[in-house]
Amino acid sequence: MLTFLGFAMIVVFMYLIMSKRLSAFSALTVVPIVFALIAGFTDLGPMMLKGLETIAPTAIMIIFAILYFGVLIDTGLFDPLVSRILKMVGGDPLKIVLGTVILSLVVALDGDGTITYLIVVTAFLPLYNKLGMNKLILACIPALAMGVMNLLPWGGPAAQATAAVKVDIIDLLLPIIPSMIAGVLWILGVAYFLGRRERKRLGVINIEAFNEEEIAAAVEVGMDSSIKRPKLFWFNLGLTVLVLAALLTGFLPLPALFMLGFAIVMIVNYPNLQDQKDRLHAHAGNILTVVSMIFAAGVFTGIIDGTGMVSAMADTLIAVIPDSLGPKLTVIVALISMPFTFFMANAPFYFGIIPIMAETAANFGIHPMEVGQASLLGQPLHLLSPLQGSIYILMGLLGIEIGDHIRFTAKYAVGTALVMIIVGVLFGVLSI
Repeated sequence: MLTFLGFAMIVVFMYLIMSKRLSAFSALTVVPIVFALIAGFTDLGPMMLKGLETIAPTAIMIIFAILYFGVLIDTGLFDPLVSRILKMVGGDPLKIVLGTVILSLVVALDGDGTITYLIVVTAFLPLYNKLGMNKLILACIPALAMGVMNLLPWGGPAAQATAAVKVDIIDLLLPIIPSMIAGVLWILGVAYFLGRRERKRLGVINIEAFNEEEIAAAVEVGMDSSIKRPKLFWFNLGLTVLVLAALLTGFLPLPALFMLGFAIVMIVNYPNLQDQKDRLHAHAGNILTVVSMIFAAGVFTGIIDGTGMVSAMADTLIAVIPDSLGPKLTVIVALISMPFTFFMANAPFYFGIIPIMAETAANFGIHPMEVGQASLLGQPLHLLSPLQGSIYILMGLLGIEIGDHIRFTAKYAVGTALVMIIVGVLFGVLSI
C-alpha cells in the first residue's frame, strides 16, 4: 500500500506542477499531506519538522547567497564582465549560447548550483533579453553543466555515495572520469544545437551600438544608477574571490560564510542604514519566493521519509529485479538513479537505497564501489528536481515557471545521463 501511494503521490505531484494546476509551493505542501492522511498517518507534525530541520541550513545559505550576490549586482560588479562577453560573442545567438555553456562549466567547478546560476544568469540575461533569445535555454545550459560538474569530489553526491558504499572518494571517481568528459561533450553539443536553432530564428543581430550602461541596466529593470559603486570594484572582486576560496577550502560552513560576506559587502558599499534597508527590500521578494519553495520541499521530504514511502518504493523496486538481471545490476542502478534522484533528495537515495542495492549486488559478485559509481551517473536529472533548492533561484532570476523549465530541459538531461552510462559500459565501469 505504501509503495502504491508513494508512486501515486509522485505522479499526482508532477502532473499538478507540469499542468500548472497548482504552484510548486502548493503541490509540495498539500500533496504529501493528503497522501499521508490516506495512508493512515495522522501525526504528521514531527515528520514535517524533521524535514524542515534538514532543509534549514540550505535555506539559510540560499537567503544570504541571494543577498550577497544581489548586492554585488547592485554595485555593478558584473557589468564589466557582461560588457566583455558582449564584445566576444557579438550579436550571434550561437556564440552567446556557447559562451553560456563555457562560463557554466567553469563556474560549476565549485560544485555549487546556487553560485553557478547566480553568476551565469547575471552575466548572460542582458544578452538574452536584448536579442529576444529564449530564456529557457539560459536555464537549461547551467543546469546541464551542474549535472556533470556536481560529481567532482567536493560535490555533495560524490561524498554521499562514498559514505554509502564505504570506499575512498578518489577510487570511486577516477573510473567515471571518461563518463564525465563524455557528458561535457554532450552538453557542448546540446549548446551548439540550441544556438544554431536560435541563430536560425533570430539571425545575427548588430549590437555594436549597445553601451555598457544599457547592458548593466538590463540586469535589473529600473535600477537606479546611484546605487552603483564602481570605485569599490576591486574590493568587491577581491572579497568575492576570498569567499569562493573559503567555500572551496571549507573554511566556514556555507550559511556562515555567506552571512559574513553579506555583512561585509553591505557595510562597505552601503554604510548608510537607509541604503541598507533599501537593498534588503529590493531583494526581499525573490528571497521569499525561493525560500518558501525550499521549506515546502522540506515538508515533502520529511513526510515521504517519515511515512516510509521511500523505503517501501525502494524495497519493491529491488524485489522485482529478477535473478537473471543480477549481473547487470550496476546498469540498473545507473538507470534508476535518474528517477530516484529526481523524486527524492540525494541523502535518502544514497543512505537509504544504495546500501540495499550494494548488499544485493554483493550476492552477484559485484563490488559495492561499482554500485556507488553507477549511482552517480543519473545526477544530471537531479538538478531539475523540484526538491532541490537551487532550482528556485534559477526560476526566480529568470522569471520562468518550473514546469516549463523541466519540460524543456529534461530530455537533454536524460540524454546527458544516458551518454555517461553508455560510456561507463564501454569503459567497463558498468557490467552488462
